[in-house]
Amino acid sequence: MSTQTNTKHKVTIRRLAEMKQAKEKIACLTAYDASFAQLLEKTGVDVVLVGDSLGMVIQGEETTLPVSVEDMLYHTQCVAKGLTNALLITDMPFLSFTSEEEAVLNAGLFMKQGGAHMVKLEGGVDQVDTVAALNKNGIPVCAHLGLQPQYVHKIGGYRVQGRDAAAADKMLKDAITLQDAGADLMLLECVPESLAAKITDALDIPVIGIGAGTNCDGQILVLYDILDISLGIRPKFSKNFMAASNSIEEAIQQYVSAVKNAEFPAVEHVFS
Repeated sequence: MSTQTNTKHKVTIRRLAEMKQAKEKIACLTAYDASFAQLLEKTGVDVVLVGDSLGMVIQGEETTLPVSVEDMLYHTQCVAKGLTNALLITDMPFLSFTSEEEAVLNAGLFMKQGGAHMVKLEGGVDQVDTVAALNKNGIPVCAHLGLQPQYVHKIGGYRVQGRDAAAADKMLKDAITLQDAGADLMLLECVPESLAAKITDALDIPVIGIGAGTNCDGQILVLYDILDISLGIRPKFSKNFMAASNSIEEAIQQYVSAVKNAEFPAVEHVFS
């Protein structure tokens, strides 16, 4: 297996758009500290997400809901110190964007003090005004559709989204509307592979999948899941890359290679 080298150039929104046009897969992973962030960049990861998943894999919570703005800022600052070229995204935690003003204030904090290059927020067409407000203030946005963990109690658990025709049609329309409002990136979580492919084709912005099939422009997983050290059960859409690796670095290299070569996700990791 060939060894990945450091990302040669700064990964920017423009670079991600070029990758989509060139059909070059985008490899993304979560990170929560400087040491892992440095390793992810060394192994060729394009995008690093400080996910509110830290509530579960770092803090041991049952959901992402208890994670605070202060938690996200601290971990963003840590991760930023380990990166040179990868694009850094920070999750907007639960109830941190209940108004446009609050969203701009908190997102600005993650960028000014945290070093983030983009923020990610969950929600469909109901977040259009928020996305537009962030865009107006020069804050890049990754929208998040499909399974939205911050809505876990509202939707009744961690369930695949968009399986019926009406829900699929709404998700496609929401995706286009969010793009038109200024979203620069789209994340699709736990949606049928065919729907993810349709949305990816419909959007000009790159689409990153997690449990959304191989037709997305890129893939993201929780780092601790691919290293098989997460608390609880590993999701169906993930894979233990440590199983066939001799080191953490090799496992991450294998993940990046599998994404870049469209070998991951395999059929057992997707939903129909």
